[in-house]
Amino acid sequence: MQRRPADADWMAVAIALSRRGRPAAAPNPNVGCLIVKDEKVIARGWTQAGGRPHAEAMALAAAGNAARGVTAYVSLEPCAHASPRGPCCTDALITAGIARVVVAAQDPDPRTNGQGIARLRDAGIDVVEGVLPAAARAAMAPWWTRQAERRPFVTLKLATSLDGCIARADGSSRWITGDRARAHGHLERTQHQAILVGRGTLAADDPQLDVRLSGLEARSPKRLLLTRGSAPPGWTAVGSPESIDSVDSVLVEGGAGAASAFLADDRVDRLLLYRAPILIGGGKPALGDIGLADLADAHGRWRLTDSRLLGSDRLDVYERVREG
Repeated sequence: MQRRPADADWMAVAIALSRRGRPAAAPNPNVGCLIVKDEKVIARGWTQAGGRPHAEAMALAAAGNAARGVTAYVSLEPCAHASPRGPCCTDALITAGIARVVVAAQDPDPRTNGQGIARLRDAGIDVVEGVLPAAARAAMAPWWTRQAERRPFVTLKLATSLDGCIARADGSSRWITGDRARAHGHLERTQHQAILVGRGTLAADDPQLDVRLSGLEARSPKRLLLTRGSAPPGWTAVGSPESIDSVDSVLVEGGAGAASAFLADDRVDRLLLYRAPILIGGGKPALGDIGLADLADAHGRWRLTDSRLLGSDRLDVYERVREG
């Protein structure tokens, strides 16, 4: 049960591995697993498309007999329930002879929720829990949000000029940001199950909303249209931000009406703000009314988690500050 100096470092690697399963692992959690012997990695795994195999099963299969007597780092508590789709990971770790399991976060699923850790300990395995739990939850944020709040995790993307415009007054917006920022935006698309725009953006830009990065074209997300009416072929109509329930992660890309609707409903969990070093003046603002009643209510709601230059453009990433 005692932590070792390198536990956090190895767990950080397991958490990084877990991101490889996002969003393909949905509706299962995207988990990473690292098997380490004598301070060397002997096997690794992450949840595969559709949720199977689990990260632990993938890593144990790669390790084979070498898994006996060594340490497994897992970004989420190993599952403790049987499934016709695959083995129970807790039993698989016990059978493989793993001597020590380091867990980042406890699984909130009531079918596991502490039971996996308890069964490992009952089998004589040394279990260390709570190593980088916040980072693990952030890496599986879509699944975690679905478990905790029964709704999808929402990222809002805004690409603006320095004066907060998303287009000229005539609606032209190609291109506000440069090649690197747009490529980063396409990479973000691969991390979400669905991408959403409003009716005005569809009419003005006829966006494809696909992924145009070499080798990642198949990761293009499902296209959603925020509208009270019907959607064209290849699109799915959603009437309001709260009516989306078919996916665990949504990237809202435009325009001001859709962005404002999600902010007004407090449905945005993460904000990507791309700012180009240009001034438009008299252009279309990034947001409309978001229901702010008092300026004091605007403070303390967003936390900066990343900031970087993408060519000449600046990307700032903010996360919504929520209780609990």
